[in-house]
Amino acid sequence: MAQHPVHVVFPGKLVMVGCGSIGQGVMPLILRHIGITADRITVVTADERGEKVAAEYGVKFVKQPLTKENFRGVLEPLLAKGDFLLNLSVDVSSLALIEMCAARGVSYLDTCIEPWPGGYTDPNLTPSLRSNYSLREQALALRDKLGTSGPTAVITHGANPGLVSHFVKQALLNVANDTQVEAGNPKTRDDWAALAHKLGIKVMHVAERDTQMTNVPKKVGEFVNTWSVDGFVSEGMQPAELGWGAHEKQLPPNGRRHEFGRDSAIYLLQPGASTRVRTWTPLAGPFHGFLITHGEAISLSDYFTVKQNGKVVYRPTVHYSYHPSDSAVVSVHEFAGRNWRLQPKQRILMHDITEGIDELGMLLAGHKKNAYWFGSQLSIHEARKLAPHNNATSLQVTVAVLAGIVWAMENPNRGMIEPDEMDFRHTLEICKPYLGNLTGAYSDWTPMFGRLFEEDVDAADPWQFKNVLV
Repeated sequence: MAQHPVHVVFPGKLVMVGCGSIGQGVMPLILRHIGITADRITVVTADERGEKVAAEYGVKFVKQPLTKENFRGVLEPLLAKGDFLLNLSVDVSSLALIEMCAARGVSYLDTCIEPWPGGYTDPNLTPSLRSNYSLREQALALRDKLGTSGPTAVITHGANPGLVSHFVKQALLNVANDTQVEAGNPKTRDDWAALAHKLGIKVMHVAERDTQMTNVPKKVGEFVNTWSVDGFVSEGMQPAELGWGAHEKQLPPNGRRHEFGRDSAIYLLQPGASTRVRTWTPLAGPFHGFLITHGEAISLSDYFTVKQNGKVVYRPTVHYSYHPSDSAVVSVHEFAGRNWRLQPKQRILMHDITEGIDELGMLLAGHKKNAYWFGSQLSIHEARKLAPHNNATSLQVTVAVLAGIVWAMENPNRGMIEPDEMDFRHTLEICKPYLGNLTGAYSDWTPMFGRLFEEDVDAADPWQFKNVLV
């Protein structure tokens, strides 16, 4: 591993909570690129997943499910001031872990804001309170309580949310350059929002098409995915959500506003895994993706808001449009038919993938050149050459986790931080060697492309949300 650059030397201990596909995939990257020895890393997880990989690298493995009642008793003896907690778990409250870390002087990173069990599906909670919007509002309230200094806690920094926030900034600079719009040198939130407004960006799609295929077909009663089944199922059962643009004229069917918080997003009275939206990527072309709720749809819409005299004058519509692998699409179809009761068997596609890519990027539309996609096109074959224990999907996540850890270790006293507030150039530099073809492409595609039936569309403004499929 000596040929790989060490981005930061870390003298403390690192505790990883959860060790599914992302935990296993990030472990070799941490040991490659962070100056830390395996004997200073401990995995704490609910089951045996990841035990063989931990043993391969000499990492201590503790099988212990974490609950509201025991998490402090399990984790606090493992963590001292200056250490790092990497949270890649499900059903363990991110906010509880962040508060514990802040009290102990421990840095932190997660890939989503996770609640305790039931937070996504409790029928006693309204859809609004089961949303990622609500979880983010709770996180920001905790940030206000803890203050803007103290141990760094990077929230929601995987591929998306996370890496895509850095794609957005690079894409904005590329569009500005190609349309002869003076971008200047944006540094602050206000600078970036003003640039997006100046360019005329109306929508930002996280547009992802996964074409990885397996030689072991999905069986009846099995949920197959290229990354965490638990994670995908959890977010798929939440209400569909999207950042809501200032240009939108009316709410979509089943659309609702939240009655609290920053009002940067809306939700639909239906799960994301049963809601489809139109989008485009360079290799796949136009396709229908699931409107899966993700934190970046809410934080990006908020981050790029422009206000004048307290009134919102600009805000983009932002959503995730996800076409997973064909095996996962069939799995979701069966899952929905079971009335959202998970199949008894689950499988992560890894060594049995034979071909395909994960094309993940940001589609920015509404500017002078219509639409521009910027992101990663990573094949399974290249992913296997680049890092062990990864497929194309997981590697896009794990390298972003690595970059977030490096940033937090280099900036240990920044308090709670969202990806939109980090240095995008440094993050992309760390990630680029693992992203395959990092590229951009323009398109004349709009959501009205190829319509065969008369629908409620407005040719004058194809970028209103009513023109997507719901």
